[in-house]
This record gives sequence, structure tokens and C-alpha cells, in this order.
Amino acid sequence: MKVAILANEEISLFELACAVELFALPRPEITNWYQTEVVSLLENEKHSTGGMRITCKTVTDFTDYDTLIIPSWPITQRDISAQLSTQIKQFYAQGKRILTFCSGSFLLAELGLLENQNAITHWRYAEAFKQRFPRVNYVDNALYVLGPQIGCSAGSAAGLDLGLAVIRNDFGFATANQVARRLVVSTHRQGGQAQFVETPIPKIDNHFSSALDWAIKHLDKGINVDTLAMKANMSRRSFDRKFSATFSMAPNAWLTSQRINKAKELLENQPWPIERIAEAAGFETAVTMRHHFAKQLGISPKAYRQQFGRT
Repeated sequence: MKVAILANEEISLFELACAVELFALPRPEITNWYQTEVVSLLENEKHSTGGMRITCKTVTDFTDYDTLIIPSWPITQRDISAQLSTQIKQFYAQGKRILTFCSGSFLLAELGLLENQNAITHWRYAEAFKQRFPRVNYVDNALYVLGPQIGCSAGSAAGLDLGLAVIRNDFGFATANQVARRLVVSTHRQGGQAQFVETPIPKIDNHFSSALDWAIKHLDKGINVDTLAMKANMSRRSFDRKFSATFSMAPNAWLTSQRINKAKELLENQPWPIERIAEAAGFETAVTMRHHFAKQLGISPKAYRQQFGRT
């Protein structure tokens, strides 16, 4: 898979570095890893944060690439060159994948490629984005959205979350974990989590956080939300409110996503029957697990194992 990272004038250095770290860093231990280049359609230096100047490979089109990453784009309305507009639209028309980090979604919206699609950008630019692009389905307060062809992340470090989700889809859960460990970040933050919470610094004795850590380690014990609330030393009502404010999703949905992650890990590494995988991941039955795989991943557990299993 060949990846192009688009460098434009006034490129954001952090988002560019995130894309490079995720997709361009050599990883000889991973078979068929991405072949990635930072490219531009214009042969000139790019200016970045702190007065830095960046040079990159000049190309005339994006034909040779399978994925295009747009790390950032100016949020103020400005002209887009005819060449860049044509090349991105052709890339999209060919069914290839496009990812945007932070303000990069402004470019796709300007080109009309996000109409009637889910999209997001940094929370600081949300209102400006909604006003300029009313035909885009803006997703409030999420880390990223990832569709069949286009993925958008919120600001700054959320690009890492989107990139890890893409790596997980392309290479499997174990490889995404491996990359996340090298980045020293979590590999399982879901796209529906909030970009920020009202109290980002927890108390030292954080029963809420401990309850979630406990749940991840005991998914096979038939955990329900009442059990989590009790572990967190909270009433069910207070727990639901705290959970919604922190993750922007219901506790049951979070439990299902953790069970799917556990099942994916087991399917990749264990030769167990599907029924045993379902039990170990905390699903009531294999039928229930198949239902959630189809709903959230669009694939059956058996097909997932065939694609990502080690044996």
C-alpha cells in the first residue's frame, strides 16, 4: 500500500509529524508495511510552525498512491489550485482512501467531497465548519470518523487515533497494538469518545477509572452496567451521567466495543472455536458476537480470522 502525505503551504508541523510517524516510519518487523512519501504538486519550500521550511517530493499527480493523507489545511477560505482540485477529485473517484487530520477536512469540504458524509475537525473550528459547509454531517465531540473511503480526525493527537484505527483495519489488532506501544499511546480509544472532558485531571483515588480497567480484564465474567457502577462506588444514575460526559457513549455500547476488541485479539492469536472465543470475550452466545461483528465491522468473526489470524 502506497501512501502520500500532502504538504501544503503553512503546513501544521505536529499533524505532519503524526502522519509521518504512523505511516512513513520504517517497520521492518511488519510484513508489507506502507510505502509512504511526503509529496507536493508544487516545487517549492513549505513554511511551517516556528519559521521552519520543509522540502518534499514533487509529483504531478497521485496516481501511484492508494491512500492520501491531508494533515492540515488553512481554515480561512482561499482558492484551491485547479491541479490540486482535479487530482484529489480523481483520486476520490477511483475509490481510493483519503484521510484528514485536524483542519485537513476543510479542503475536502471545499471540494464538495464531504457532502452528506460524516466529518469532523478540531473543536475550535467546529462552528465555522458547520456554517460554511451545511451539507456535511458534522459529528460533534468525537475523536474521529472513519467511513469506507474517507476518514477525518479532530485536532492534534486525534490524528494518532484515526491512524491507529486505519492500521487496525489494514493489518489487524496485534499490529495496531505494536505500533501504539512504540508511540506510547493507547490503541483502543474509540472514535466516539469526546475530544475533551470537563475534568481532565482525575482524583488520585479514581474508582471510576479503576472500574473500567477492571472491566477490560474481566470481560468474560458477564459484566453489566450495574456491576460497573458498583465497582466505581457510584449510583447507577451518577455512573451513567459520568460515563456519557467522559466518552459520549452509553456504558453498554462501550462494553460491546471492548468485547469486540477482545474477540478480535483472540481471533488473531487463538485457534479456539468461535463459541469459545465468544465466551472468553464476554458475549452471551456466538450468535450475539456475530451480530455485533456484522453491525460494527461489516464482517463475520470467521472472515476476520481468515484475514488477520496468525494460523
